Amino acid sequence: MPLALYALTAGAFAIGVTEFVIMGLLLDVSADLGVSISSAGLLISGYALGVVVGAPLLGALTGRLAKKTLLLALMVVFTIGNLACALRPATGH
Repeated sequence: MPLALYALTAGAFAIGVTEFVIMGLLLDVSADLGVSISSAGLLISGYALGVVVGAPLLGALTGRLAKKTLLLALMVVFTIGNLACALRPATGH
C-alpha cells in the first residue's frame, strides 16, 4: 500500500478523534470554564454548526484547486491549530 494512503488514514483518524473527543470531556470542560454542562454542550452544537456551514462553503470556494495541495494545506492548518491548543499555557483558575 502506498505511503500516502497511510498518511491519509492517519489524518482522517486524527480529525475524527478531535470531532468526538469533546463529548467525553464535557464534564471537565464545564468545570474548567465554570459554566453549566448544558452551556458547555453548546460548544458541540457550535462546532457542528460550523461544520455544516463551513464544509459546503469551503468545497465551493476551493473546487478548482488541486485536491492534493488543498488536502496538505488544510492538514497543516489543522496541525498548527492543534499544536497551538496543546502548547497553550494553563490558566490556573
